[in-house]
Amino acid sequence: MPLKLYRRGKVWHYRGTVAGQRLRGSCKTADQALAARTAAKIETAEWKCHFDGPQAVLTFAQAAGLYKSSGKPTRFLDRIEDHWKDTLVKDIKASGIRQMAIVLYPKASNATRNRQAIIPCQAVINYAADSELCPHVRVKRFKVEKKIRPPFTLEWVDAFCRHAPPHLEALVLFIFATGARISEALAVQWEHVDLSARTILIPRSKLAEQRIVHLPGRVVAAIANLPRTSHRPVFFYRRRCDFHNKWNAVIKAAAIKRMTPHSGRHGFATTALKKMDPKTAAWLGGWKNIRLFMETYAHAIEDITLNERVFDAELTQSKPANQRKPRKTGTT
Repeated sequence: MPLKLYRRGKVWHYRGTVAGQRLRGSCKTADQALAARTAAKIETAEWKCHFDGPQAVLTFAQAAGLYKSSGKPTRFLDRIEDHWKDTLVKDIKASGIRQMAIVLYPKASNATRNRQAIIPCQAVINYAADSELCPHVRVKRFKVEKKIRPPFTLEWVDAFCRHAPPHLEALVLFIFATGARISEALAVQWEHVDLSARTILIPRSKLAEQRIVHLPGRVVAAIANLPRTSHRPVFFYRRRCDFHNKWNAVIKAAAIKRMTPHSGRHGFATTALKKMDPKTAAWLGGWKNIRLFMETYAHAIEDITLNERVFDAELTQSKPANQRKPRKTGTT
């Protein structure tokens, strides 16, 4: 039966069955004529969906709503939703998404356009596609020149710590030891810390899932010496801008190379790759994409004499001779 209108208080609602689907909801208006138009629009869309498939009526606003309700990261989505609004997803093409990125960020770098426009927009549409509501979309990213970010070294960290206040000292040690992003480090609260187990739970962020990290002894000592305040996170600062001036002042006092906190993540990666296999290093630092991790952080040491180490390396994949089972010999 077609949708019927009824009042609940001052607001009009609709209910009925369209194309075998039971529908009911609020028209969100006290005006009966406007409510009738809303119900008619809903009924028409339901019939169109029934005959032509869900992609015929799915708007970007609806797709974004599904994406956000699933708990997916919503960073940068507001501007994209304002751009597309009720545009049908089936009418949004790859070229249009690239043009949207230019419109939204006319003066930004290609990396920013990729990160803040193309990637989240594509994620919304492809999430709806995974639910069989529309086709998937593939968008060519803008070309980005890779910049080599200088990594922390242990010597740099030591020099920084000698001139840093306690919170910044603990922060830089934590980042260098765990590969945590600065946003992840600043989100750590005291309830996430277990000094007896030497672990910290890094909360879920907009960029990554939550994970538990181990704290080396030096990091445990630095965190244990911090004052605990209920209204402040572990590392005291809530945003990068809160310690920007102090960070630069420490670098100047230590007379070391100027680097940002994100260089600590690079420092963890490059140092870890010298100590362990790439897959373990990526897992410890919270990287999900091993290929991207290797492309970014694995650098060859250009020394042709390094093959000398082949004859000195331990064969870690085989058991030591004293642990091998003796070979059975036949009796005569």
